[in-house]
Amino acid sequence: MSKRNLALIGATIVSIIYGVTFTIAKDVMPLYIDASGFILLRVGGSVILFWLVWLFMPKEKLAISDFPRIIAAAFFGVAFNMLTFFKGLSLTSPISAAVIMVSTPMIVLTLSAIIMKERMQKRMVFGIILGLIGTAFLILYGKSIGSATNAGLGNFLVLVNAISYGFYLIIVKKLMDKYNAFTFVKWIYLFGFIMVLPFGWSQFQTVNWALVPMDICWKIVFVVIFSTFLTYLLNLLSMKELKPTTVAVFIYLQPLFATIFAISLGKDELSLVKIGSAVLIFVGVYLVTQKKK
Repeated sequence: MSKRNLALIGATIVSIIYGVTFTIAKDVMPLYIDASGFILLRVGGSVILFWLVWLFMPKEKLAISDFPRIIAAAFFGVAFNMLTFFKGLSLTSPISAAVIMVSTPMIVLTLSAIIMKERMQKRMVFGIILGLIGTAFLILYGKSIGSATNAGLGNFLVLVNAISYGFYLIIVKKLMDKYNAFTFVKWIYLFGFIMVLPFGWSQFQTVNWALVPMDICWKIVFVVIFSTFLTYLLNLLSMKELKPTTVAVFIYLQPLFATIFAISLGKDELSLVKIGSAVLIFVGVYLVTQKKK
């Protein structure tokens, strides 16, 4: 199998994990642990995992001049992006949050066009528009699930997170071209952890672990290992072969997987609108990921 196909499979697995995460994380927050406290747990656990894995990896030296880029990636890709996303998710419903994330490819394409002077092909623009239409249908006519306490603010914060993640994908691309992912991702997470600490520490301290049920503990473990550690690795490995714009397009699949997961748990139901939206989203992803002949 070609490296590109493996990268595409990796990006699809990331979308499935993220799609599942919307519902799982929502079960944990804000009832058992508040958003910032959960992020501190998530980033802290990932820091430990990344540094442990690095011990077994070939060693590379990082240029001091690359640290400002690493710190920027930590801000946009870990601290700011996760704080806005989890806070937004705790205020809105899983499917709404998943659907808003779909704006990321538009943001990445626009930022790439401005920052990296990437040229956009008509086919890609058409694919993005199709994906947007599918997603708009999903958000307008697909029945939302879950308890949304302040959906307006929640949705806005999820959008801010999508913009932040768009910046991260572009910033990290230069590091990907230069180093092995394990060389710098541990630093991105360490700096991210330091940035998140002031926001999450007080919330983390107030958690009464004796009252947290076992299934919620497993959900927290899932978010740390799969939704954070594994997805970041797969995303970075995918980005070695794919452009940031292509990786971002896989976010289109998240509302689809989020919906399937929510339906399978009996928290939502299937409708013609959702099936139609799914078809449009898949066609959009196909058009954007096709290599130019």
